[in-house]
Amino acid sequence: MLKTIAILACPGVQLLDVSGPLDVFAEANRQAGHTVYQLRVIGTSGRAIESSSGVRLLPDATLRDPLGRLDTVLVAGAPNLPEAPVNLSVLEWLRSVAAKSRRFGSICNGALVLAASGLVEGRRITTHWGVVEALRLRHPDVIVEADALYVRDGRVCTAAGVTAGMDLALAMVEEDLGRDLAMRVASQLVMFFKRPGGQLQFSRHGEAELAGHSAIQALQRWIGANPAEDHSVAALAHRAGLSPRHFARVFHQEVGVPPAAYVEHVRVEAARRLLEIGNDAPKKVAGLCGYADVNGLRRAFVRRLGVTPADYRRQNRSADMR
Repeated sequence: MLKTIAILACPGVQLLDVSGPLDVFAEANRQAGHTVYQLRVIGTSGRAIESSSGVRLLPDATLRDPLGRLDTVLVAGAPNLPEAPVNLSVLEWLRSVAAKSRRFGSICNGALVLAASGLVEGRRITTHWGVVEALRLRHPDVIVEADALYVRDGRVCTAAGVTAGMDLALAMVEEDLGRDLAMRVASQLVMFFKRPGGQLQFSRHGEAELAGHSAIQALQRWIGANPAEDHSVAALAHRAGLSPRHFARVFHQEVGVPPAAYVEHVRVEAARRLLEIGNDAPKKVAGLCGYADVNGLRRAFVRRLGVTPADYRRQNRSADMR
């Protein structure tokens, strides 16, 4: 049966949020040898949609056009979406088509629109790591999985952002047409069939944000500049001139995380930089970043980024270091 895939593209849309998934479905048609997916771009009006890169898309239909039953409806993201006013016509359209669709969801920060529609209350979804906190604050009734590349919760399908929209589309192809065909699609598009790790391995928070009073901020700067030093609660408390219990309480209150979690974040970020630009073996990187052995670094990497240090280096090493 022909499956119509509709992607809603609002003004300022991220082009790859639209073209990436559509190319996955189009390649699935080629691999199947016949048209399984009918692809549609939906605009808020009949005018050309100007994307964030300036490239314009001509929509196949608008919110006012009769579309029949849609198999899958996805809301694409846009860099300006977090600051854009809520379009009530979009929310009304989304509620209407989602009620009659087999699957619906979003790509990237299109999750902000999806959540505003009220369709995902109590559901598990994901979005781009850069808007996770904004989504949680605006819609506390939604369960946001910050590290997931994509999430499926019943009929709801959401992708973390941009290229993760292709991962989600490939998972849909596998569901619809089987593993073998989906693997052929991945091979043809030179993409992972199952990408290792989650999206937080791609986040670039850089130096951990400073918070709290000046004494705590000074301590944060020292931790960042000296990741290999003893950063136990006792050692940090001594440096701050406080008892360990009082220090741990004050640090958590002012920074928002316990000292151990903050230190791990700093050390993993330091290790990421060394793995990207240096030639040191993971064992030496572990020592430079405060870990007793490479296993400690590996556990922290898997816990925070979902990949091992060796895998991270292979995926992210600077081109001139390869």
